[in-house]
Amino acid sequence: MACGAVPSSFTGLRKNDNGLRFVNGRSFVRISDLQRVRFGRRTVSVIRNSNPGPEMVELQPASDGSTLLVPRQKYCESPNKTVRRKTRTVMVGNVAIGSEHPIRVQTMTTTDTKDVAATVEQVMRVSDKGADLVRITVQGKKEADACYEIKNTLVQKNYNIPLVADIHFAPSVAMRVAECFDKIRVNPGNFADRRAQFEKLDYSEDDYQKELEHIEQVFSPLVEKCKKYGRAMRIGTNHGSLSDRIMSYYGDSPRGMVESAFEFARICRKLDFHNFVFSMKASNPVIMVQAYRLLMAEMYVQGWDYPLHLGVTEAGEGEDGRMKSAIGIGTLLQDGLGDTIRVSLTEPPEEEIDPCRRLANLGTRAAEKQKGVAPFEEKHRNCFDFRRRSGQLPMQKEGEEVDYRGVLHRDGSVLMSVSLKQLKKPELLYKSLAAKLVVGMPFKDLATVDSILLRELPPLDDSDARLALKRLIDVSMGVITPLSEQLTKPIPHAIVLVNLKEISTGAYKLLPEGTRLVVSVRGDESYDELEILKSIDAMMILHDLPFTEEKISRVHAARRLFEYLAENGLNFPVIHHIQFPSDTHKDDLVIGAGSNAGALLVDGFGDGLLLEAPDQDFDFLRNTSFNLLQGCRMRNTKTEYVSCPSCGRTLFDLQEISAEIRDKTSHLPGVSIAIMGCIVNGPGEMADADFGYVGGTPGKIDLYVGKTVVKRGIEMEHADQTALIQLIKDHGRWVEPQLEEE
Repeated sequence: MACGAVPSSFTGLRKNDNGLRFVNGRSFVRISDLQRVRFGRRTVSVIRNSNPGPEMVELQPASDGSTLLVPRQKYCESPNKTVRRKTRTVMVGNVAIGSEHPIRVQTMTTTDTKDVAATVEQVMRVSDKGADLVRITVQGKKEADACYEIKNTLVQKNYNIPLVADIHFAPSVAMRVAECFDKIRVNPGNFADRRAQFEKLDYSEDDYQKELEHIEQVFSPLVEKCKKYGRAMRIGTNHGSLSDRIMSYYGDSPRGMVESAFEFARICRKLDFHNFVFSMKASNPVIMVQAYRLLMAEMYVQGWDYPLHLGVTEAGEGEDGRMKSAIGIGTLLQDGLGDTIRVSLTEPPEEEIDPCRRLANLGTRAAEKQKGVAPFEEKHRNCFDFRRRSGQLPMQKEGEEVDYRGVLHRDGSVLMSVSLKQLKKPELLYKSLAAKLVVGMPFKDLATVDSILLRELPPLDDSDARLALKRLIDVSMGVITPLSEQLTKPIPHAIVLVNLKEISTGAYKLLPEGTRLVVSVRGDESYDELEILKSIDAMMILHDLPFTEEKISRVHAARRLFEYLAENGLNFPVIHHIQFPSDTHKDDLVIGAGSNAGALLVDGFGDGLLLEAPDQDFDFLRNTSFNLLQGCRMRNTKTEYVSCPSCGRTLFDLQEISAEIRDKTSHLPGVSIAIMGCIVNGPGEMADADFGYVGGTPGKIDLYVGKTVVKRGIEMEHADQTALIQLIKDHGRWVEPQLEEE
């Protein structure tokens, strides 16, 4: 019999040489009957929560080798198929949010809230575009006063779209605007706490309890007012604005994000207010996904059913912003999570609606069809703690005449499909593959495609095309071709693509001994069919599930495949091979790739991508592939930007300045730059950024290195890209851009 104390939300236990000890947490309850049992191949701890009842919770390591034990608990309705999580209905004005209703799309105005006419015009424009809700920043009393006029003007123009007040640091402003707007967004990190100074604080039990009492004292009046006026609320945690108090206990982590939100949710529940939703936003899609999953796991333990607002904050612009949003939002939608979404882009707000709607449609279709695979047991996926499964990279074998070690990249590989037509112009092909040319000869560079798929080989008498392929093979680029092509028109040292049937019939044995193989697998085959993988020496696996499949989910089929590989000790690299049909819209391709491949890569499942679309530009497909890998925090091939979407708080023309900074700095792979119109979300939002260019006060900007401001109040006319570039140079991260060859 073992006794101890753990948080009621089962934050976790930490194991050391002296047994079990408990991590920091609040709302302690007594537990007993802690025992160690076998669960599959793992030993887990089982605890009984003796406070509310006899429920049992199994604890397991957060990841292989981790000393942190976390609850083995679900975060979604099913690991095998997309089932939308059941939630209560939250009313925002006349719009219902929850599982019984469509996934709602929303955006945020970028106008000065005090400019009533401009704000009204923008709200009408996004409403006409299809937004279900619109958020407006309300930072002070003047803006709150303007909100009454904004609301009245919209009603007079027959626009009843619900309006959401975005509140930071201003409880009194929230109280005022709650009388006219339909929903209040509060940020738990700064509603009652001061802005984080990134100080490590030590609290006694009494001190911490006093802090919680202070939060309740500040927050309760707003809750009561929302009850009185029938308003909704979003408890919206931002990774970048966690308080020092939370970070001192839980770290700058998804766990801290969840606990920060729960502090406010417990006050709402204590006051019998339930018309609220949660959000867990971060600029890093991997952290964002982990935070939402952890939130959901805790809600399942608590028996809560509040809806979710999904979003990747500070996503950026163009394809980068759409890709990051697709990775984060799409991953959760595939698991049936999410009731309202926003795609945050550094673009006019009306431009957010279309990609937002496309994502909502993707999630809706997956849930309505309950796309999935036959039930299987998951034992090896780390849902709350990123640990990449790295397949065995190609190794050189004795006697091989070419170097196969460059066929895949350790940080994530990009494969491209090449046509015979492209082979007719070798130098253009080399450039399209992003190879460096030296006197017309190709060499691999930082963002060069690693391998190509050639579905049809050139005729035996086409010496020019065959020479072009030889030159690629000579620089360790893999040339992959189907078995039938290699048997009839062999290319020396090509890698041969086979399927499970061709392996089972022995057809591949017609190839010369030592030929390298790639195996194409759907992922939903029977385990008996997959058994043949144990007898084959494959360089990699292509996970390829046709788009025509209506009921089978690519994500769940891949999870099943990875589970099989892990259970049988098979460490083949796995490439996500997605073949898009003709006439696929570019945004659908970005969102489809981000949602399907990204949903696996954020779990560490996968070693690269092969995206095909017959009518899409080759460069677009290559760039999309590299963007996806970088968005999943794998292969970094270009400058990373953390760029906010602009709002009424923005202190300069964000789109113009962002474009200028990108133009000067886009050649710095490995460098991350935050471009922020203001610092309301907190310098923690720049946790992933090396340098920051941030609006400080009207007409002035501040420069940051990481979370630390190093230069304040630089006049805008003196704060062009030169100041930022000099800062990058001062820290040894600048390189001069290379001139392209003529």
